[in-house]
Amino acid sequence: MKRITLSLIGFLLFFTQALVHAEITLPSVIGNNMVLQRDIQVPIWGWASTGEEITITLSTENEGAEPVSSTTAVADAAGNWRTKLPAMAAGGPYTLKIVGGNTLELTNILFGEVWVCSGQSNMEWSVRASKDSETEIAAANYPTIRLFDVPRKPSGLLQHDVEADWSETTPETIESFSAVAYYFGRKLYKNLDVPIGLINTSWGGTRIEPWTPPAGFTSVPALESISKEIQEAHENYRQQLPEKMKAIETWIAETREALETDTRLTQIPENRHSLRHQARPTGLYNGMVYPIVPYAIRGALWYQGESNLQDGMLYHEKMKALINGWREVWGQGDFPFYFVQLAPFNYGGWIGDPFFLPQIWEAQTATLSVPNTGMAVTTDIGNLKDIHPRNKQEVGRRLALWALAKTYGRDDVTYSGPHYKSMEVEGNTIRLSFDFVGSGLMAQDEMPLTWFEIAGEDKQFIEAKATIDGNTILVSSDTVANPVAVRFGWHQNAEPNLANKEGLPASPFRTHPW
Repeated sequence: MKRITLSLIGFLLFFTQALVHAEITLPSVIGNNMVLQRDIQVPIWGWASTGEEITITLSTENEGAEPVSSTTAVADAAGNWRTKLPAMAAGGPYTLKIVGGNTLELTNILFGEVWVCSGQSNMEWSVRASKDSETEIAAANYPTIRLFDVPRKPSGLLQHDVEADWSETTPETIESFSAVAYYFGRKLYKNLDVPIGLINTSWGGTRIEPWTPPAGFTSVPALESISKEIQEAHENYRQQLPEKMKAIETWIAETREALETDTRLTQIPENRHSLRHQARPTGLYNGMVYPIVPYAIRGALWYQGESNLQDGMLYHEKMKALINGWREVWGQGDFPFYFVQLAPFNYGGWIGDPFFLPQIWEAQTATLSVPNTGMAVTTDIGNLKDIHPRNKQEVGRRLALWALAKTYGRDDVTYSGPHYKSMEVEGNTIRLSFDFVGSGLMAQDEMPLTWFEIAGEDKQFIEAKATIDGNTILVSSDTVANPVAVRFGWHQNAEPNLANKEGLPASPFRTHPW
């Protein structure tokens, strides 16, 4: 125990000097078994001694094969270095050798499609806890689908690494991995026939703000107050550091004496940052996203919103901040960002207002106005008694439909259910038009359409009759002679049956934002 404590003190005392003589190290996300993004230049980065020249060589794993590519980098004054591998087609395995004062060799590397998967509990939800888990786990033998699971760790300051490793998909490795991410990746793999890399960074019960970088908040004027909160927290932290450093220096001196005299030891003074908690803005970006930036990716998946349920349309502004922020820090342009619309759930006394959830649905739908986004609707695969529906297979599949159609150019894929487009009043009837009707509209259960309501000038919605007329819906009520508005699925318990003939459900909506 004494040796461990002395080592800690030595680390604290001589950290700066140690950096000067550091060996080459890499972030955990760059490691054995990783999947690198195909068809684009791939950043490779790490740390070394100041001024050290590093050579990075990529080779196939065939004995005696010539290197595929070779590049160099020089560590800057802070010991940071970075370079890029050339764009490569899907395939492998490859070996990556990094040579400087020491040598690192990474093996079993593939090039394919890489996706970051994030959010709260429904993204974190494991394959073990999903539908048909025993069968799914037993069948999970996909050596070219690779998994990287970021541990839950908030931070008030930017962290440069996480404790995680890439692994091949096996029954042993898939049990605790994100079910949505896995089923999404498996669908892509079966359709694209290329290696798939899945990075899961999610945490149950978290809000959207902790996942968002400062650049995201500053990009959205409606969130100026959050930007100020972040700035003030960092300024306060900097102002408090001198006093905290004195406390640590005193502790070091007292601990050194206690070790020499074999007397009672005390704990090191806490040095907590006010944004460290997983509920505070940037706290999870700092600890669980920044360490994997700028690892090359194809796109991102997002499944979150329950913890922001009372935000209403402000959630749309926060989604814009998240998307803008991630795209800014990754520096890969407007990469695809696909998300899941929350499933119906009876929040009961937890929230109280049954219309909070529809307002989040509305905010999520509005986020489709952000370029290169997509939304998987789940109104038909939820569980009103369980906020964690078990059918993650279909959630993953629906996200994959967006990717296959919009990212990979499959023009034979219907990727969305009906979305409200416009309305026309025709006497005592309102005619609704939709985007994404596919090959036609239908009721999933072949029963009359459900969860349609209509209102007149008094703004009082009542249950309405709705019928399919070609690619439109006619909505009316005998008690509303002069209708002006319709809403659909506008309740937290709504599980409506309108879909297109490809089986993808319609998203809830209202024609007037009363």
